Amino acid sequence: MGAGLTQEELAAAAGLSLRAVSDLERGVAASPQRGTVRSLADALRLDGPARARFESVARGRPVDSGASATRTLPRDIASFIGRQRELQLLMDAAAEASGAVGIHAIGGMAGVGKTAFAVHAAHRLAGRFPGGQVFLSLHGHTPGRRPVDSGDALASLLLTIGVPAAQVPPELEARSALWRDRLADTRLLLVLDDAASSEQVRPLLPGAGRSLVLVTSRRHLSALDDAMAISLDTLPPDEAAGMLVRLAGRPGLGQSDPGVRDLVRLCGFLPLAIGLIGRQLHHHAAWSAVGRAGALAAARDRLDLLSAENVSVAAAFDLSYANLTGGWQRLFRRLGLHPGTEFDDYAAAALDGIDLAAARRGLEALYDHYLLTEPAPGRYRMHDLIREHARALADRDDDRDRATGQLLDYYQHAAAGANALIARQDGPAPSRAVAAAVPAVPALADQGQALAWARGERANLLACLDQTVVADQHARVVALTVGLSGLLLSDGPWADAIALHGAALKAARQLGDRPGQATALNNRGTIRQRTGDHPGAARDLAEALGICRDLGDRRGQASALTILGTVWRRTGDYPAAARDLAEALGICRALGDRPRQANALVNLGAVRRLTGDYPAAIRDFAEALGIFREMGDRSSQANVLVNLGAASRMTGDFPAAVQPLQEALGIFREIGSRLGEANALYYLGVVRRLTSDYPAAARDLTAALGIFREMGDRLGQAGTLIHLGAAWRMTGDFPAAVQALQEALGIYRDIGDRGGEVEALNERGTLHRVSGELAQAQDCHRRSLELARGIEAAWDEAHALAGLGRCALAAGDAARAESLLRQALEVFQRIGAGEAVEVAAELETLAVTRDP
Repeated sequence: MGAGLTQEELAAAAGLSLRAVSDLERGVAASPQRGTVRSLADALRLDGPARARFESVARGRPVDSGASATRTLPRDIASFIGRQRELQLLMDAAAEASGAVGIHAIGGMAGVGKTAFAVHAAHRLAGRFPGGQVFLSLHGHTPGRRPVDSGDALASLLLTIGVPAAQVPPELEARSALWRDRLADTRLLLVLDDAASSEQVRPLLPGAGRSLVLVTSRRHLSALDDAMAISLDTLPPDEAAGMLVRLAGRPGLGQSDPGVRDLVRLCGFLPLAIGLIGRQLHHHAAWSAVGRAGALAAARDRLDLLSAENVSVAAAFDLSYANLTGGWQRLFRRLGLHPGTEFDDYAAAALDGIDLAAARRGLEALYDHYLLTEPAPGRYRMHDLIREHARALADRDDDRDRATGQLLDYYQHAAAGANALIARQDGPAPSRAVAAAVPAVPALADQGQALAWARGERANLLACLDQTVVADQHARVVALTVGLSGLLLSDGPWADAIALHGAALKAARQLGDRPGQATALNNRGTIRQRTGDHPGAARDLAEALGICRDLGDRRGQASALTILGTVWRRTGDYPAAARDLAEALGICRALGDRPRQANALVNLGAVRRLTGDYPAAIRDFAEALGIFREMGDRSSQANVLVNLGAASRMTGDFPAAVQPLQEALGIFREIGSRLGEANALYYLGVVRRLTSDYPAAARDLTAALGIFREMGDRLGQAGTLIHLGAAWRMTGDFPAAVQALQEALGIYRDIGDRGGEVEALNERGTLHRVSGELAQAQDCHRRSLELARGIEAAWDEAHALAGLGRCALAAGDAARAESLLRQALEVFQRIGAGEAVEVAAELETLAVTRDP
């Protein structure tokens, strides 16, 4: 048969005597026993038509030398569903074939339905291939069998198309040449199922003609020249549900039933798993879809339930696992321990304790065997059920705890480095032991790269944090939360950030770690201030400040004082804000801490802007901008540019305001800072409203409001709503203006922001006045005036006075109007506010009217 075996080897494989084999080969045994022939066929690994021809010839039966059995496809599967896009691809390829052999490598993970798809496609295409449709299993992953040798496969194929056994050459090259010759003028559809490698398949390919070859494999056959790859993924939810319903055959069971949806999800949308569950439901009339879904969800190991007779999902995965080398098997097992759903080569290196190059080779090997997918360059993912299988194998690995510890060390170390760049401040450094245990961490050059890395690893970092919380690994909880702090502040959601910092605070208290407590309190207080929870922020920051004073931690004190100053500013206590910020600035200058110094300057400048000291505010912002530019901190530069634009707007120099705001918006968008983008859009919208460009103002303010709502930033929402209300008032949309101002006022009162409440009341008063509601307008301005004087907000005080003067003028009391407007003008001129020009013009008009 040319199988490459000696008589001795064939006799041993068949369990026969050497004489029996010799007699048969020499023709001495003209009619051997049926059992002897079967044993020889088994030893030669013959299947299908080739086996039938061998047995006939061996037993001396006449066989027509021209006979062939070229329609050997297995039966199509009645329950086949979906895969329409891939099927259409094959249909189109077959229709467009023009003289060249079409080769399609159908790949996918174990159980995804590669063979079923190939057979179904072959039946659909059969009519286009009059030369026949041949199916041959190459047994790349058959339990208890070695992959079929290429020479043996060729012998079987040649026998199948009618080549007499005596004419099958003994050498591989000759067999391949004869196979190509016989198919040169034939339109044959060849299905080579379960290929082990490209090397196994290559000699079996036709050389010319219009044949079509479908090759299925659990490997990416990337070395197969000219092959078009078709990688089958799991089924979409609707198709998966349809497959389950069809196989279950239950009257009344539909695709939309909750039990069906849960079952296919718990099966990972994998056809093999769905088929097993569907047949279980079909054969167990007492079982329900909901009940089976509950059993799967509660199972310690889902794979135990995904089996029937000698078929199981775990066994299918085991065959792929068995084809890996020992080192890649260990890597596969340990990747199952990863708490996230996606990972890169750095995480793989840490888990397995190998260098980065080895990790990359291992991940490529696993990808090659369809044990991993690569959703993005360098990012890998395991199917849910494959992960369960890997984790189950890892449970038998004595080093699983060490591997998990190495992974947590990596994320802790890498997150600390990224956070230092994001926050532009040094945080607690990981221990030398942690740093030494990590094979490699990404090289991050700047804040933008650090933020991109943190965003890409966010789900993994949070998954690791959850794991350490459950395991009561308090020190890791503290360290990982600090590593996430910059990202949480930048991207939110802030409600989750508050909870995470709270868990870190609890862990630090369990450890008696006072520096850790201060850091957690500072971080939580900062987030609470951003959400408008000023009382909660003040409590956290005061406690953090007290701990830092006890510890002599001046950097911690500076951080707490800076955010406390922001809290006092937001609640309208400008003297307290200036006091704390000035102390923070002094501490930072004494330490030579340029980043914190710049932050204190920005916040102090904001207080001075609100109290009407615009020249001092602009000086503070300019100094801070110089520091941030010196540091190359683009995010902070953009933040200062926003403040500069806001200060210029207050002086009435609108062109000077627009330039820094547009520059800031460009930076924020480039680095992906959503909160920064919202702030820049907000101030641009304000300037455009003040320059009467109401459509552009509404566009920018609406965009800012959307981001603020997305971030959960209530202060940002309230400020934006005030100016949207003003823009809608100017365009005559009074109902929209009323609704916006009502919401803004409610937010400010809810969070205790008196400065914001003053501004909202003044704008509400203006809306009442232009609507003809003078009594309500006067009431709003009076309340605003009282609050503004209480918090020493000069600009808001002047606006309230001007509003009351305009109400008096509308009521016909010109003398009172003139008195109030002069008071407003005096304040506006004292602080250098741009509104002074408008009020002066109103007074001039009054004088002309009074003394014509």
